[in-house]
Amino acid sequence: MSERPLNLFDRRAALDLLSEHVSEAWESFDRPRPAEPRLPEELRDRLATPLPQAPGDPASALADAAQVLDASVSPSRPLYAAYIGSTGLEAGVLAGALMVAYDVNLASSAGAAELLEEQTLRWMAEFLVYPMRQGVFTSGGMTSNLTALLAAREHALPGSRATGLGGRRAAVYCSDESHHSVVRAVEVMGIGSDAVRRIGQDDRRRMRPDALADALERDRRDGITPVAVVATGGTTLTGTVDPLDAIADVCAASDVWMHVDGAYGLPAAGVASTAALFAGLDRADSLSVDAHKWMGVQKSCGIVLLRREGDLTRAFAHEERYMLHADTAANPVDNTLEYSRPVRSLKLWLALRTYGAENLRAWIERTVQHARDLAAALHRHDDYEVLHEPMLSTLCFRHVAGDGDLDGHNVRLAAALQEDGRLYLAPATIDGRACLRVCFVNFRTRREDVLQVPGVIDEVAAQLRGGG
Repeated sequence: MSERPLNLFDRRAALDLLSEHVSEAWESFDRPRPAEPRLPEELRDRLATPLPQAPGDPASALADAAQVLDASVSPSRPLYAAYIGSTGLEAGVLAGALMVAYDVNLASSAGAAELLEEQTLRWMAEFLVYPMRQGVFTSGGMTSNLTALLAAREHALPGSRATGLGGRRAAVYCSDESHHSVVRAVEVMGIGSDAVRRIGQDDRRRMRPDALADALERDRRDGITPVAVVATGGTTLTGTVDPLDAIADVCAASDVWMHVDGAYGLPAAGVASTAALFAGLDRADSLSVDAHKWMGVQKSCGIVLLRREGDLTRAFAHEERYMLHADTAANPVDNTLEYSRPVRSLKLWLALRTYGAENLRAWIERTVQHARDLAAALHRHDDYEVLHEPMLSTLCFRHVAGDGDLDGHNVRLAAALQEDGRLYLAPATIDGRACLRVCFVNFRTRREDVLQVPGVIDEVAAQLRGGG
């Protein structure tokens, strides 16, 4: 069989086509659209065809790909306010294209890309006002939390990465509202989810430091080694920030690693109106933040920062016969859980270079105000019950004008709103009650968009009641 090149189309023409599709997508993100589009039946049929054996038309394939994505739920739209996701900064698209074109691998020494990654880590630490000495980019919050907790395990139980727990009992502590990635990390670490201590919350939904101190003392008395306390810098459910300074006091008194899971909320530490909520962040041993959430860049762009040099190295350093060192320098993989890694930092680096930190702070500040504006608007309506006052940009509330089954009504209403497409929010449960939840992280969202939310909900709720 004769060799045939895989470059079967005109590269410049392909880039021009791609540019058109991307430009159309960007324009569609500028305003909420009236409904989600349906996938045409002929395209649905093409998505069921068997493996292509012969070359096809690249323009047709690219057009189908763009249409599939346009008919999918995108967090880039101004009133996508459900699950916290990236919001599609244009700089991230450009950086992503460059990143995959060069396909640099940071598992081994990659030269200049490492300098860019180190600079981006320093910039992020400066943005958060955190004394970072070591850090790494990851695939996201799950991997970031696991990375930090593996470092914490090696710190609390030296040698455990080699010998395992060896019969030793250990525990990890977090609030009732912390993200399930903490539980998953503890399971993966071999400690077991039964070793997760859920600490009670105060009347502002924050972890109680006194209850934490009691749990640590009780476990120590029972011969259980505390591995880490995971405070949350903005819970996914309500945007609550735990009292970091008071938790740091407890951790310091007990000599326990303190990790702050700030995947969603931690960028607010760099914003004037919310910075005070994060007092004590600089005392944390580690933190995690997803730039592909409130920093606006595309997935995946997770970050772990540590206050001490060497904690990552002790947790992950190893020798590999095909990755020999010319000197005593370590490979990047010696500080990470992952092996092959793209230059994820490029998206955040280009965003910071392009927009500047002050613009990002202004966008974050504006979305915090969106949650406050919506809460105020809902308080003025008898048909709504606000379940908590927003600490960051997340708000949970109930529509109470339904039938007697308010839980079922709110779940059905959330599904109907998602189907309608103008407002995409999430159903949730808070204190045993089903509710509607929004989280504003999109820089495109305007105040006038937010103030449309009650009207859209009322209209869809009326359709539900009327069977329409």
